[in-house]
Amino acid sequence: MKKIEAIIKPFKLDDVREALSEIGIAGMTVSEVKGFGRQKGHTELYRGAEYMVDFLPKVKLDIVVADDQVDRCIDTILETAQTGKIGDGKIFVTNVERVIRIRTGEENEDAV
Repeated sequence: MKKIEAIIKPFKLDDVREALSEIGIAGMTVSEVKGFGRQKGHTELYRGAEYMVDFLPKVKLDIVVADDQVDRCIDTILETAQTGKIGDGKIFVTNVERVIRIRTGEENEDAV
């Protein structure tokens, strides 16, 4: 099993969730996060004063899938979340050693 962490632009969340649902991805955890990379941030005006916004709002998706679903999941996120502009985000893939469903005690792929 693999854990896919995708950092995307907030306005792309509904499109990505819907596209993942269409390929059979049933569950995910969504967090509102802030960060920056090459995009760095931007300046804004507030009551006549200019200030720097260093951390930009993003959405983080955590999805655990079977090994055979990883490539389809990544491809779907790429196709759906990509705008072609700086700040589109990142996808991280890591190994998951064990998953346990608390309610039933099911483990691994049965628990996902």
